[in-house]
Amino acid sequence: MGLAKQAKVLSKRQIALTAALLAQTRYPTRNVAIFLLSVKAGLRAKEIAGLTWDMVTDAEGNLGTSLHLRNEASKGASGRVIPLNKELRAALQGLREQGNASPYVITTERSQRTSASAIVNLFAAWYRAAGLQGCSSHSGRRTFITNAARTISTVGGSLRDVQMLAGHSALSTTQRYIEADAEAQRRVVELL
Repeated sequence: MGLAKQAKVLSKRQIALTAALLAQTRYPTRNVAIFLLSVKAGLRAKEIAGLTWDMVTDAEGNLGTSLHLRNEASKGASGRVIPLNKELRAALQGLREQGNASPYVITTERSQRTSASAIVNLFAAWYRAAGLQGCSSHSGRRTFITNAARTISTVGGSLRDVQMLAGHSALSTTQRYIEADAEAQRRVVELL
């Protein structure tokens, strides 16, 4: 497979660096939640912008344990259920406690919701400020899919489960998102 221009996958150190940077911004709670929706749930910019509170709450309005992304908020018909990572859940709880009256999870100072392009621009500015080159709003999604693919077998799952979490209709699409691990390749060759 040839090399294509794709958003870079973030390392644990880069994730921590970006999260620390976002904690110092004007809207730290919102910005950390946006970042974690990308890195810990694999959402696209469009999906982050279209996420509503009823997609993350239960029938009584309490924050749920899964994100129920409906088709209208996703790309095409790629709606899906994604279990909430505990760090992401805590960030969403913090955002909810701020008393946002909008039905949308991510709002701006002037609007009840934000746009996908505004999310893309935020990620570009954050990664530029962190000194991370080749990263974009899709970096968190690629990171999520790559990390899920690397660990899914440890919990009894398969790449099909990663495909479902990513909302891809074809497994081949999911495979293109997964970053190869040069160190693992080196170790396996040494074992031969």
